[in-house]
Amino acid sequence: MTLPADPQPDLPRVQRLTERAFAALERFLHIEAVSGVVLLVAAAAALIWANSPLAHRYHALWHTPLSIGLGSFVFSQSLHFWINDALMTVFFLVIGMEIRREIHEGALNNLRQASLPIAAAVGGVMVPAMLYLGLNGDPVRQHGWAVPTATDIAFAVGILALLGRSIPGNVRIFLLALAIIDDVIAVLIIALFYSGGLDYSGFATAGIGILMVLALQHMGIGLAYAYVVPGAILWIGMLMTGAHPALAGVVLGMMTPVVPMRMRERPLDVLARAADELAAREKLEPLGLAQPLRRLRVAQRELLPPVVRVQSALHPWVAYGVMPLFALANAGISLGGIDLSAGGAQWVMAGVVVALAVGKPLGIVSVSWLMVRLGWCRLPPNVSWGGIWLIGLLGGIGFTMSIFIALLAFADENLLGAAKLGVLLGSLIAATSGMVWGMGYVRRHVKQSQVTTASRTAAVP
Repeated sequence: MTLPADPQPDLPRVQRLTERAFAALERFLHIEAVSGVVLLVAAAAALIWANSPLAHRYHALWHTPLSIGLGSFVFSQSLHFWINDALMTVFFLVIGMEIRREIHEGALNNLRQASLPIAAAVGGVMVPAMLYLGLNGDPVRQHGWAVPTATDIAFAVGILALLGRSIPGNVRIFLLALAIIDDVIAVLIIALFYSGGLDYSGFATAGIGILMVLALQHMGIGLAYAYVVPGAILWIGMLMTGAHPALAGVVLGMMTPVVPMRMRERPLDVLARAADELAAREKLEPLGLAQPLRRLRVAQRELLPPVVRVQSALHPWVAYGVMPLFALANAGISLGGIDLSAGGAQWVMAGVVVALAVGKPLGIVSVSWLMVRLGWCRLPPNVSWGGIWLIGLLGGIGFTMSIFIALLAFADENLLGAAKLGVLLGSLIAATSGMVWGMGYVRRHVKQSQVTTASRTAAVP
């Protein structure tokens, strides 16, 4: 005979309200459109602050030195460095894990399926670069050719989410795949063209970090915190080489396992047995709960592959912490301090604007059309050419990665300011164009769906 379970006392009203508030907050933080809005607010706040009477405090804040030390060793850098070179490593880590997941089980898993987004992404890099170079013949200004080649995933996907659920799912998948391939190309561009003269002695240090990561994985260590020290060694090695240290995040992300750690039993079986042990020991042996609790935590952790678990844990921190902080630190352009008539700065700004707002959609759509026309690729199901144009327009939003590349491309503050202004204007035009086109596309798609449904209904006897 099974005894009825003891009735659980009702929770206090304050606790119930708190639980509901945290549940609502968790759902809110995973809405893709919200992260894009937060990023936009951070950029607007930086722009307003940098052009206000408190502008001197804005610039002084990011030049504030921040030091870490152990004994006689002290490493001191500005707050700007710690955001752009250290915190952005976490951003690149998430990008690396996104690439790893897409290669394993996503849009990049099948070459036939991935060929059209890959070709579109290449077109979306080449055409903007050529347009920019066509407007900037000076060797110094030409160094910014890669600024308008990247797509900002958060903004682009956020605007797509704002257009509603009527957007076909394959349009979103295509945009995600294109943006991720864009990130791969941007990472390669940074490594090959914006790393300067490499000091190869640093690769030995980076190699030690990589070997430590591989050793921990071989030992079956699944705790994410165990990889902080090897990751820091890899970051230091990349810094020593002269390459941008944030690229260490991409390396770590690509090395993150896509399958759970091997266990003697299935995690679900371990969970069930550990739960039974806890139920049996709860009243008999309170001090003996540590072992089943440890097995319970390990099994719970290994239910998800590390690449999914770590990416899910980092997403809110990157979307609502790292990226807005990067925008706040780098989007503060002093409009009064930019002399567009000096050194061809106006052409840098114009080149970036034209390349993002015009070059990106032209490159994405034209190369996609060519690949389909030649019969080498075909459009995904439920993706029309109107959807490809929507993807192309949203691909011109190049905020985060474009500003990041601009910081590497220009040492001259005036040219850097012009490039940032071009990124802001070009991304704004692309976002507005994408939103307007998207609303018309949604209306046409809904109307076409209604006509199709009506035709099928009429055909049924």
